[in-house]
Amino acid sequence: MKTWYKYIKPYLKYFITGPVCMIIEVIGEMLMPFMLSVVINAGEDGTLTVTKSILIALGMIGIAVMMMVGGVGGAYFGAKASVNFAADLRADVYRKVQEFSFKNIDKFSTGSLVTRLTNDVTQLQNFVNMLLRMALRSPGMMIGGIIMAVMLKPGLSVVLAITVPLMMMAIFGLIFMGFKRFSRMQTKIDKLNSTVQESVTNVRVVKSFVREDHENDKFRDANGELKRSGMSAMKVMIFMGPVSTIFMNVTTLIVLWLGSRAVGNGTMNVGDLSAFLTYVSQILMSIMMITMLLMTSARALASARRIKEVLNEEIDITDAESTEKDRTVEKGRIEFRNVSFRYYKNSEEAVLQNINLEIEAGSTVGIIGSTGCGKTTLVSMIPRLYDVDEGEVLVDGINVRDYSLFNLREGVSMVLQKNVLFSGTIRENLLWGDENATDEQVFAAAESAQADKFVTSFTNGYESDLGQGGSNVSGGQKQRLCIARALLKNPKILILDDSTSAVDTATEASIRRAFKEDIPDATKIIIAQRISSVVDADRIVVMDDGKITGVGTHDELLANNTEYQEIYYSQMEKEAKNNG
Repeated sequence: MKTWYKYIKPYLKYFITGPVCMIIEVIGEMLMPFMLSVVINAGEDGTLTVTKSILIALGMIGIAVMMMVGGVGGAYFGAKASVNFAADLRADVYRKVQEFSFKNIDKFSTGSLVTRLTNDVTQLQNFVNMLLRMALRSPGMMIGGIIMAVMLKPGLSVVLAITVPLMMMAIFGLIFMGFKRFSRMQTKIDKLNSTVQESVTNVRVVKSFVREDHENDKFRDANGELKRSGMSAMKVMIFMGPVSTIFMNVTTLIVLWLGSRAVGNGTMNVGDLSAFLTYVSQILMSIMMITMLLMTSARALASARRIKEVLNEEIDITDAESTEKDRTVEKGRIEFRNVSFRYYKNSEEAVLQNINLEIEAGSTVGIIGSTGCGKTTLVSMIPRLYDVDEGEVLVDGINVRDYSLFNLREGVSMVLQKNVLFSGTIRENLLWGDENATDEQVFAAAESAQADKFVTSFTNGYESDLGQGGSNVSGGQKQRLCIARALLKNPKILILDDSTSAVDTATEASIRRAFKEDIPDATKIIIAQRISSVVDADRIVVMDDGKITGVGTHDELLANNTEYQEIYYSQMEKEAKNNG
């Protein structure tokens, strides 16, 4: 309850006022049948006068107005409370996801996080809204109806003492069956969202490989699983109606039969029988509403559990142990000391094994090696996208764990393998590097990244809309915009993770030249597949199978390092074939 009270407390007045309004409506529900029975009884025994009729009519109108005010107020405050509750909860879940490290994100699929932020929060919102409207109204109607029925005819109320418990036992049995089914359904929604997200995001790859049929089959399978899971859960709801209706009709028939006999022998008035039947109907309807509330709660509890998994996820990379929180990256000197790392802590082999490496401030270092050898993982340790399992990473002689995450990452710009742009204009995307940058600074960064020429060729220039994920620019253009964004940050450490693979060698050479001229004091780390991308680096690091197998200049490695020689000659041979 502590988890959810945080979202209730700011709107406590709505959470209280809504149910109070519903109680007002319940009082009206109890009085109205009684007033009607007075009219019927007075008409039957001939005591109904004009004055009495007017007074009763005015009383019933007043009760109706009171019920309307209570009903509208309950609905309004219930909606107000539930919408605000959901908005704050959704904001906290989203904020928590933003704090996730890569390791935390790896535990949840993208589709699952989307489902939890949207569908699951909506389920809780609907439950809160229904709870505020029904939690007091339904029990109030049931208890009030029972009291009024007993007052009218105690002997006839014995019928309710038999049928109501039987009805509740049957309904609770169905609810118990439904809980697990709703949990499975939410999991299937995760899978469907993941399928759609993956297919839409990679639509160009799908079309280029003519895999539309394959993606349609994947979607059909996920959609079919959700349909079957949804039908399994809905069957419980389907049976709920007939079961409740049978009990209601049987109870009404028994009451009507016994009541009509009582009216016949003069022990009960017609008006009292009419009111008694109305109260029976209210009692049974209130049980139906409680049932719907409990059924909604079954689905809401499944959603609440999934949301709490996100909220309770322990963030493994935080500032909790930082001892130099005010310290900023000043020079950009980097040192890896006996660093080892595993993505899965129970794995036998480490992704990085006993890495020792020093990178001087302001130098340019290339990292090269086969795919999967740990190059990206290594540089991810610098801004603490992952934390080392063993050893330590130091920046300017200070363990990266001792910096605040903000100050550490402010000093590092990283252009990842997967170039990501966001919906919005080119200018808005570049301002991610520095939201306070002037137009001149934006233009200069784009020029250094060799992006200015193609940007200015667009009709709207820097105000051109990129679409979702930069869908309307080429791969090379996207890479250059991402580099420009990183340069605009004016970092002390610049990391390029195979970030010029889609540009031609001449453009790449111009970008490297701009690095030397525009950010000479920044430490530049370039991960590349092409040796031509790192040939001019001050030092080149060769990696293989999570280990460093060589460090030196191009000439030194070409003379002494077997792995580097193999990469170099294979690329030269390939280039010769292409030119031939």
